[in-house]
Order: sequence, then structure tokens, then C-alpha cells
Amino acid sequence: MRIAGYIEHPILKITIFQMENRFSVKLETPQFEQTYKFRRGPLTETVTDIRQLIDEAFIQQVLVNMQSMAKVKQNALERAHQASQADEDDFDEII
Repeated sequence: MRIAGYIEHPILKITIFQMENRFSVKLETPQFEQTYKFRRGPLTETVTDIRQLIDEAFIQQVLVNMQSMAKVKQNALERAHQASQADEDDFDEII
């Protein structure tokens, strides 16, 4: 796998990787990342083809997905915090 290029974006770091028969596109923020894989085919033969696929509509959906990922992470942290608070509230049983 090698880096085939980058796509400039003000929020995301977008890297295009090239393997023998596919491309991978990794979109990153400091907190999250998403990777999309594309097998080589009529619409995905070159890096230029991949750049055309990663249009503004694609990027907007990725950002929506990352917001959802942030909510999933936050909910998990809140559940863990509530569980630890419940454990602290329990007293040992004295017989």
C-alpha cells in the first residue's frame, strides 16, 4: 500500500492509498476516521477517478457520520460514568 495522493479540505485530512487492485480513501479528524475502499473498475481506475468520487456530497455525508460517531462515543462515556457512580453509591453489606 502506498499513498497515491491527498484531497485538500478545511476540516478533514483526506488521503488516497493505492494497492494492486483497489484504492482506499481515509478521511480523518483529530477524533475520528473513516475509510472507504474502492475496487478498480470502469469508474475507479485512476486517482483522478477517485478524486471525482469524493465530491462535496460525499464529504458532507462523511461529516454527518462523524457527528453520529461522536454521539455514540459520548453515550458510551456517559453510561460508563453512570455505572461508576452507581458502584460508588453502593455500600458493603455488614452482617
